[in-house]
Amino acid sequence: MIIINDNPTINQRYIPHDINTRLYAVIAYQNGWKAAVVCRKYHISKASLSRWIKRYNGTKESLADKSHKPLTPHPNAHTQQEIIWIDNYLRRNKNITLCELWYKLKIDKGYTRHPASLYRFLRKSGLYKQINTDTKKSYIPKPYDTPTELGVKWQMDVKYVPGECRAKTISRTSNFFQYTCIDEASRERYIYHYTEQIPANTVDFVKRCIRYFGYKPKEIQTDNGIEFTYFKATVKVIHPLDQLCMELNIYHHRIRPRTPRHNGKVERSHRNDNERFYKTLTFYSLEDLRYQAAHYLKRSNNIPMAVLNYKTPKEQRQLLLKYKLI
Repeated sequence: MIIINDNPTINQRYIPHDINTRLYAVIAYQNGWKAAVVCRKYHISKASLSRWIKRYNGTKESLADKSHKPLTPHPNAHTQQEIIWIDNYLRRNKNITLCELWYKLKIDKGYTRHPASLYRFLRKSGLYKQINTDTKKSYIPKPYDTPTELGVKWQMDVKYVPGECRAKTISRTSNFFQYTCIDEASRERYIYHYTEQIPANTVDFVKRCIRYFGYKPKEIQTDNGIEFTYFKATVKVIHPLDQLCMELNIYHHRIRPRTPRHNGKVERSHRNDNERFYKTLTFYSLEDLRYQAAHYLKRSNNIPMAVLNYKTPKEQRQLLLKYKLI
C-alpha cells in the first residue's frame, strides 16, 4: 500500500525518528544484526546508529533528545555583574525605557555594550515586552531636510492632559493642556501647562521658550489650530502669534491641514510623554502639574535618542554649540 502525504509543508527529505525506532534499531544491532541491515530496515544512517549505541544504557529514556544549550556561556555574553546592575535598575525603575536604562548603565556603571546588545539580553530574559504589530502597510515618509544648526526651526503643538491624571479633588470639568516646543536640530524640548488653549497662552508660551532656549528661531512650525492661527476666509483679524512673529522677525510655517505627521517630531514626543510621564502621573493643582512637569522635562532632555546616535538632547545641543563656535 502506498501512502500519499497530503500535507506539502512536511519536508520529505528528513523525518525525525521517534524514540521507539531508535530503541528497536539499537536492540537489533545488539542481537547480532549487521549495521548495514539495521540502517536499511529503519532508514537511518550509520552515524546515527553509532551515536545511539554509545548513549544506550538499557533504558529508553537514554535515547531521548538532549538539550542543545551550550555548557559554557559565550565569551561576549553579559557578565554576572552586568546582570545584577540591570536587575537592580529594573527593580527600582519599573517604567524605565530601554534607552534610559542603557544611558544610566553607561554613565553610572561604565557599561560599554551597544544598546542593541542590551535589547537582545532583555528580550531573551523575558524582561522586554514586544509590541504587537498588525499587517497594515506602513507609511513611507518622504525625505525631510532636518536642520543641523540650533534655532533654524522649532516645532510647536498642544497636547491635552489625560483626565485620569487629575486627583479626585480637582473638578471633572477642569481641563489642562501641555504646550510643547522642540528644536529640530538638537531635539531639546520645552513644555509648559495651561488651563486654556487660547492664542494669549500661545504668545506667552513662545516668550517662555525664547527665555528657556536662550535664542529665537528663524521659523516656527505649527498646525492650523485656533490657538496658532485664524481661518483667514472668515476671520480678517491678525492672529496674536502672527503679530508676535512679525515683531521678532520669525517665519510662521503652518503645516497642511489634517496632516499631523508633518509635525512628526513634536507629535512623537507626545507619545513618549504618555509612556514616561502621564502613565503614572497624579497631580492636585495646576501649580503641582507644572512642578512635576519641570522635573520630567529635565529628565526627558537627558534621555539618549537613537536618531542622535545615542546622545541626549542636552549633549547634542552642546555639540552643536561647539561646532558653531569653531
